Amino acid sequence: MSVEADRIIGLDIARAFAIIGMVLVNFKLAMGAEENGPQWLRTFSALLNGRAAATFVILAGVGASLGSRRARVSGDKVQQRQARITLLKRALFLFVVGWAFFPIWPADILHYYGVYLAIGSTLLFARSKRLITLAVISVAISLAFILTFDPLANWNLEDYSYRGLTTPVGFARNLFLDGFHPVFPWIALYLFGMWLGRTDLRDPIWRRTLAIRSLVVLLITELASFAVLGPKGSSLDGIDEQSWRWLFSAEPIPPMPLFILAGASTAVLVICGSIWLGDNLPEKVSEPLVSTGQLALTIYLAHVLLGMALLEWWGRLEEQTLSWAVLSGLSFSAAAVLFSWVWRRRFARGPLEELMRRVAG
Repeated sequence: MSVEADRIIGLDIARAFAIIGMVLVNFKLAMGAEENGPQWLRTFSALLNGRAAATFVILAGVGASLGSRRARVSGDKVQQRQARITLLKRALFLFVVGWAFFPIWPADILHYYGVYLAIGSTLLFARSKRLITLAVISVAISLAFILTFDPLANWNLEDYSYRGLTTPVGFARNLFLDGFHPVFPWIALYLFGMWLGRTDLRDPIWRRTLAIRSLVVLLITELASFAVLGPKGSSLDGIDEQSWRWLFSAEPIPPMPLFILAGASTAVLVICGSIWLGDNLPEKVSEPLVSTGQLALTIYLAHVLLGMALLEWWGRLEEQTLSWAVLSGLSFSAAAVLFSWVWRRRFARGPLEELMRRVAG
């Protein structure tokens, strides 16, 4: 069976939904429009906060397990070594690209993504139980840090600058503990994705079981957060930094355990739903979304370098309404879907994806 025939196109569709969600969140963030809109729209847009990125990270873990499945099943040491090397090369590529991108976009995820992949390469053939154990430990490390120190101490949230980033200590702290997507606890999502990719995602019964369990977890986490902190999208500025109420936050900053649970369960629902769509939609309907998912890295860079740059040139990037942020994000996403569909009809990979393949294999 060919690689293309063996591909689960629903994962590409899920990746498309994830990158579109990240575009919407980042446009809103760049415009400072989180609270500049009606409550219903704030609630809707807040549902994407961190969840789209979590889906993106979990899909990376799923892809790592699927890509190394043959080496894992065969036990061939040469194949396993090559799989680790390939993943490490991609990790280095993304880390370098991400840091080059960081001065332009401080909320970048790619350099963190590179670290997730590097850590994942050392655990590519570890037992599934160990993956889950380490995921739980990473969440515990993050929680201990948040409860002991102020995770926002080095941030200026007006311009998203980080004090001391050029020092070794500041660099390490931002990368591992209190950046936008710190290794602790975000590596838990990647490890969970690696575990998920080892399960039979082609089995509709298993996917239904996953979806039901994830929906239950999501409802419990969101209801608990709502009961303590109010509707999603509400301002939390009035809560004292030492308040116990932060323990019930399901938002990505700071990334409390409820956020990890909510992010993982949301990602599973998106993945299961996307695989169903891939299995049931006509090809002419699914093809644009599949193409978008396959150009996710290119779209990620383009939404800042092209999308936000165009809005800045137009004078419509800062101090905008939430409605405008959502509309702008949806417009860019529609253009990205169209571009991806046209591009993939002529080329096998997106520009950044092709560069990564040439550099990292």
